[in-house]
Amino acid sequence: MLTAVLMLAGGILLLIGSIMFIVNAFKVSVGWGLGVLFLAPVGLVFLVKNWQESKKSFLLSLAGTALIVVGVLLGQPAPTP
Repeated sequence: MLTAVLMLAGGILLLIGSIMFIVNAFKVSVGWGLGVLFLAPVGLVFLVKNWQESKKSFLLSLAGTALIVVGVLLGQPAPTP
């Protein structure tokens, strides 16, 4: 049960952070927004160039990813010899 809760909470945080990141890119310009939406390397460039605007959304996505990883690791059965 804990695994499902952690993974659900992580997925929600990841989704919110990703949407915030895309919205921030569109606030800067339509070109950045479309680039972030369709080309992954552009998102990295945008993150570095606009760190102050994107910091919150990046950290939120990072926290969501961490929760998902913890949920997956807790949900793995113990290996049997």
